Amino acid sequence: MQRIGIIGAGAWGTALAVTARRAGRDVVMWAHEPDVVATINATRRNQTYLPDMHLDCCIRATTDMADAVNADAVLLVTPAQHLRATARALAPFWRPGVPAVICAKGIEQGSDCMMTEVVQAELPEAPQAVLSGPTFAIEVARGLPTAITLACADAVLGAKLVDALGTPSFRPYLSTDLIGAEIGGAVKNVLAIACGIVEGKGYGDNARAALITRGLAEMSRLALAKGGRAESLMGLSGMGDLILTASSAQSRNYSLGLMLGQGRQLADILAERKAVTEGVWSAGAVVDMAARLDIEMPICAAVDSVLNRSRPLDEAITQLLSRPFKAESR
Repeated sequence: MQRIGIIGAGAWGTALAVTARRAGRDVVMWAHEPDVVATINATRRNQTYLPDMHLDCCIRATTDMADAVNADAVLLVTPAQHLRATARALAPFWRPGVPAVICAKGIEQGSDCMMTEVVQAELPEAPQAVLSGPTFAIEVARGLPTAITLACADAVLGAKLVDALGTPSFRPYLSTDLIGAEIGGAVKNVLAIACGIVEGKGYGDNARAALITRGLAEMSRLALAKGGRAESLMGLSGMGDLILTASSAQSRNYSLGLMLGQGRQLADILAERKAVTEGVWSAGAVVDMAARLDIEMPICAAVDSVLNRSRPLDEAITQLLSRPFKAESR
């Protein structure tokens, strides 16, 4: 696998382009904004999304989807809520057998579909993999040590993708549990917002540790109900990603929760941001999926009630803290 296509030129797509080039691959990166493409090709920098990183001359940007998917593997790095439309637009140019590596973390609003279900519907001839784990884009781009899950049902294909993308500083760990990897990546964004709220309200480290632990229990219940494996949620794409995004202001989801806890309004926070805060859009879909599966997820439900159902934050917190005592295993 020598030529890697990347669909999406945000911070994460750009970081993946840098690390794929570091692994010796030729990279073509698609963006829908012509100015982003022009700037990357002219200045060797993505000034909009990752301005501090110089991009190797073998990383080429394009607005031509056919050019980007003419590759040995294609990484889908669009926001989760735009993945279906993007995959549908890519379908006429996709060559059968070329793997689609899903790098978006979320659950689709309305359909409550996971990203693999979206890609299966729109690109049925593409073998799938999921790349998910504790990764801040700038650290990956800088070559700081990073470990991540690469989940693929076809272990042979998965090993080829690991070889194509892996470097001494970017270390993919192979899994066959796509469902576990996906649920971990989607739910941790919602929980990271909750952890930011805890920090913003000044509730302390005890509360954040409790929320991370109980949030991991919610994540695991949902993954198991969808057919994932428990051990996946204790790995990089579950606990690892949750720990990272629930404890650092580098996380867009955590920082949004932090500002909510400090009294700011959601609309004002989102208006200031160019990059997508996935947990805002996944919260409702996570809660809807849990309800259909009869899975209890009170932390995620509280976050959804604040973000999407106009519930006052203090009221949601009071209700959460007033829940009956339970055995820890539940």
